[in-house]
Amino acid sequence: MREHYGARLSDLFRRDMHGVPLLTWRELGGYIRRLPPGARTRLALGDKDGIWGLGEHLAALAIDELRVANWQRSNEGVKPSKRTKLPQPIGRPGAGRKTADKNSPERIARRMAAKQRAAERRSAIARGEIT
Repeated sequence: MREHYGARLSDLFRRDMHGVPLLTWRELGGYIRRLPPGARTRLALGDKDGIWGLGEHLAALAIDELRVANWQRSNEGVKPSKRTKLPQPIGRPGAGRKTADKNSPERIARRMAAKQRAAERRSAIARGEIT
């Protein structure tokens, strides 16, 4: 984080002379989401997409295309029952990973629970229980 944005993680818990946090949780989340692919923080968090750059992805694509072209040539004029299997593409970082559905029941339930907690916190602040 520090090498890309100049922000320290300890800034989450420090305040300036006016009592304003030096780094908020929201800012931290934004910084993490926008980190470059090869950033150490991203890799430490388990993001495997950053391991490959554009060159590696293009090389894998070229290899996949060549393998399919060779498969087509080797199966030319062969009966469908005797054809070999289509070659599988080279595995890529993050491939096969299921993306979360924004409207899945689990996410909706978590959103509703978060909204409920926020409403309870606001009412506690209004009652003076939390300062």
